[in-house]
Amino acid sequence: MSKPDPKVLSILRDSYQREKRSVVLYKLLAEKQKDAKSKDIFNRLAAIEEDHAKQFAERIAEAGGELPPIPPLTTKERLYVKSMSTDAVVRRMESEEERNIVAFQKNASALESAPEIRELFAKIEKEEQAHSKLLQDLAPSNEPASRLEAMLKGEKWHVSTGSWIGDAIYGVNDGLGAVFGIVSGVAGYSNGGHQVVVAGTFGMIASALSMGSGAFLAAKSEREVHEAQIDREKREIDESPEHEIEELTLIYQLKGFNEDEAMKMAQTISKRPELFLQTMAQEELGLSEKQFPNPWTALVSSSLATAVGASIPVLPFFFMHGMPAVVASAIISTLAHFAVGAAKSIVTSRNWFASGMEMTIVGVLEAVISYGIGYFWPKGATM
Repeated sequence: MSKPDPKVLSILRDSYQREKRSVVLYKLLAEKQKDAKSKDIFNRLAAIEEDHAKQFAERIAEAGGELPPIPPLTTKERLYVKSMSTDAVVRRMESEEERNIVAFQKNASALESAPEIRELFAKIEKEEQAHSKLLQDLAPSNEPASRLEAMLKGEKWHVSTGSWIGDAIYGVNDGLGAVFGIVSGVAGYSNGGHQVVVAGTFGMIASALSMGSGAFLAAKSEREVHEAQIDREKREIDESPEHEIEELTLIYQLKGFNEDEAMKMAQTISKRPELFLQTMAQEELGLSEKQFPNPWTALVSSSLATAVGASIPVLPFFFMHGMPAVVASAIISTLAHFAVGAAKSIVTSRNWFASGMEMTIVGVLEAVISYGIGYFWPKGATM
């Protein structure tokens, strides 16, 4: 490996110091544990951080640099670790791991001149992300409410449908809200004239195209990110199978299995490459093939749903004119706002009536403001 420049060497030295400090903190946490399982987990995390530090030390030596001194923990820091609950300290360590991830990402992008070292940073960043997830699982271990919260966070349907149903509901919501505002404003300006149909129709088309293309690109990007993460996980398994087995063992220990059971399960799974990859993607990254959104489904459901929602405020103007059409549009649009708001409770788990009323109030306010602006807008004025 060619000698890195002074900037690269400085990054390596800083990273080495961070890893060594993490080793000390994990060892202090291990010392205060009463049960053997928790003690072992923290000691093994310390060992992994020690290995990271060793890899940075090797790169520093190869570059002809000297290892930097390790700043000792302050009395305040040691007192904090020893006096605070394990959960509190683990949360602090979780924050430290996340800061390390940010630092690794920043440094990795700055290492264009040293691809081998950049690859090392990418590898260690991924392991730090695994540590962060392990700490998230470990932190609430003594609090039943927090444990339940963590379990629910792991069940993706509690926070995101990942299906066409959610896209459709939010599409109707977007189309109805946007075009109701347009129709109200133009109705106020023209007293319900034919301009409402023109403006509402083009607003419906624009909203549907915008919502559909946005949903398509978002779903496509999400799938690409997921696939890239799984490809990266596969490379890690190919390059360091023992390390991945150890990570899976720790994950199963955090789920309540003893060390022997966890090790046996991890080793059994590791013998089946496809299952091993699927398991690591699910357990470590929270990814599943079933969660991958279909871009075309998102496009169609969002576009059609947005068009349906957007057509509601315009419909009365195809059959009526003047103020009667304005009143009819306001009534059916208000009812539609309540129905869509209530339907949102399917994906948000909120009370259906409260959700419906919330959206109704927002829709009515939007219509009143838009109508008022249109009504008082100088007739014949141009922008």
